[in-house]
Amino acid sequence: MNAQSPGQPLPPKKDRRDVARETARIQREQQKKRDTRNRWLLRGGIGVGLIAIAAIVAVLVVGSIKPPTPGPQNMASDGILFEGDGSTISAVSTPATAADAEPVPTDLSEFSDTVNIAVYLDYLCPYCNIFETTNADQINNWVSAGTATLEVHPISILDNASNGTKYSTRSANAASCVANYSPDSFLDVSAALMANQPTEGTSGLTNAELVSVVETAGVTDASVATCITDEEFSSWVGDATDRALDNPLPNSSLDKLTGTPTVIVNGVQYTGALEDAAAFETFVMEQASAE
Repeated sequence: MNAQSPGQPLPPKKDRRDVARETARIQREQQKKRDTRNRWLLRGGIGVGLIAIAAIVAVLVVGSIKPPTPGPQNMASDGILFEGDGSTISAVSTPATAADAEPVPTDLSEFSDTVNIAVYLDYLCPYCNIFETTNADQINNWVSAGTATLEVHPISILDNASNGTKYSTRSANAASCVANYSPDSFLDVSAALMANQPTEGTSGLTNAELVSVVETAGVTDASVATCITDEEFSSWVGDATDRALDNPLPNSSLDKLTGTPTVIVNGVQYTGALEDAAAFETFVMEQASAE
């Protein structure tokens, strides 16, 4: 006998098989629905993740693209021009270049009676320092006497040689701040930056130390100090450097800037010894007589 508990009698075997098959079918359909739901959730999660990643990348890219900024006053050519009246040197006034505007090359036809000297320099470049130390006095004498003009272009090509502090850009920015707020003091400040030039491979001077150098050179305008600390013209320095590296140099036959110092006299590049003032003087006189 079977020891069957009281209650509902078991259905016939055929019916039990039908019930089992139906139960299995229902379970399969339920599992199928769960699998479909999980796949959608997974896809949705990946989609949301990709969107989030794309959004983060977009923010980083947009954040790294700095909009063009206006240039400093008195540097419409990406350089600052000096002339003399027989006894003193003064900066030639020009308006600031608008953020979306191209620089305006100096019209040398207005200075046809003088020798035109253009210098592209980096304040971390030791060779620029050699040229400055050797030739600054005689260039200033020519400019002061009214026999030459001098156009100085601060460039930042040695940022990777200052332990990540971008000293070339920051020092060029300091010079540009002076050009903007106290242009007639530019040459004194430029000489002071060379006199306090750090060694390549070091972090260079801090912005506060740059302010101190500028103040010691005679510029005490608070606007200059703020400009240096805020790095007001750093983006412009980078733009001006890129223009020099990628385009022909105005008023010369050079296709682009290839290094510093680059010294151009009446459109011709000086390639002589940087430490030989007599050789540079001879070159200048040759260019003057060639006209």
